[in-house]
Amino acid sequence: MLEADYLVVGAGAIGMAFVDALIDRADVSVVMVDRRHGVGGHWLDAYPFVRLHQASALYGVASTPMGGGRIQERGPEAGLHERATAPEICAYYERILRDRLLASDKVSFHSNSDYLGDGRFVSLISGRQYEVRVRRSVVDARYLTPDIPSLTPPPFEVADGTHVIPINDLAGLGCAASQYVIVGAGKTATDACVWLIDNGVDPDAICWVRPRDPWMLNRAVIQPEPTMFIGAAADTMQAASESASADEMFCRLEDAGVMLRIDRSVTPTMARTPTLAQWELDRLRMIENVVRRGHLRAVAPGRLTFDRGQAAGDVVAVDPDAVVVHCAARGLRTAPQVPIWGNRTMTLQPVRAGFPLFGAALSGHVEATVAVGLDVDAANAAKNAVCPSSTYPNGLAEWARMQVTGGRAAAAFSANPDIKAWADQVALNPSRTPPDLMESDELAAAVERLKKYAALGMSRLTEFAGMSA
Repeated sequence: MLEADYLVVGAGAIGMAFVDALIDRADVSVVMVDRRHGVGGHWLDAYPFVRLHQASALYGVASTPMGGGRIQERGPEAGLHERATAPEICAYYERILRDRLLASDKVSFHSNSDYLGDGRFVSLISGRQYEVRVRRSVVDARYLTPDIPSLTPPPFEVADGTHVIPINDLAGLGCAASQYVIVGAGKTATDACVWLIDNGVDPDAICWVRPRDPWMLNRAVIQPEPTMFIGAAADTMQAASESASADEMFCRLEDAGVMLRIDRSVTPTMARTPTLAQWELDRLRMIENVVRRGHLRAVAPGRLTFDRGQAAGDVVAVDPDAVVVHCAARGLRTAPQVPIWGNRTMTLQPVRAGFPLFGAALSGHVEATVAVGLDVDAANAAKNAVCPSSTYPNGLAEWARMQVTGGRAAAAFSANPDIKAWADQVALNPSRTPPDLMESDELAAAVERLKKYAALGMSRLTEFAGMSA
């Protein structure tokens, strides 16, 4: 039997950001549990050549910026903020656990533990069962846990004799293939394609199965620089205000240098919008063998069969010994949006559009500082009002919805002076405006442009998302 104020289920990036911010402002006890052997969540199972797709400074926990805000001095991204590798991210979270959370004497961590519900968990090593008497809340930090290829079976049938691997195994193949078939259209698939080309594979030896084409954000403008980020937000509001449809808005954002697409002759329908650099885009455009026939249904030696089946002619020939690289896991989940604060529970979700770790840290800060002393129902209502949940996108309408819900949330928490003062000092917040930057002419111009287009832009985004005003 254990006792704690909070039981946090999941010690991935979301759970770590929440607990770090919570204990910074509250004298509480926290029990964290996770099925994995350590903290960091899916990064412990990531493919070896993955990097953050965004700047390191926008990731991690609020108390300890990742990477120190360093700028890349060499390579194709010279001048942009650094992006950490998977080993660097795992080492960062291990340090946060050891030197920040455990050292506070407020947190205990139980690894290799399966949460059973009702405050109970079991060790997957010893079999010992634990029950936690939770005084305040059980915090679900797994609600939007991503599905990744190394832990998810391929979403297509695999015939005997077909060489199918998750992207994790690509770097350890040990021998060259005559052809590589990349299955997937998201960030993981683009990483696989870029990595193969950078390791000398002829682009003509790559067959890219892309069920949908994606819109991606230009990494050059999604940087932890408030002037740049607010400028991109102003571009978004202007594009929305001047567009009659979501497709037109995305094309205007492409012209403004905010959005990227791989093939300008194809209108993308996918809008999860990870960031991509121009040099990566140049690599991806070298691949000409792109298969767009819907979702892959089955693979066999020398043959790919698509949704509509062989009778409709949707069979594509590939080399009999081709290596099929599974990059088609669901990734970020698009679960229903629910209130963060419930009846003695919390369900962690994004708050500001597109930056879930800021949302998790903000939720921890709000839990520690807002409506202290009120009864549970009143406190939950106050916290949900000042820190409403947002969503992850999939298609264009959902991306518009994310902008609307995230914009409403930003207006809500920014209206609270104490929360705004905290958010303006947190590197995880891409639009933070610390006092030393307020005198910048460039920042002032970006803010004014955002104000000019915000009302009409949000109104159009609301229409594109199919939401009520």
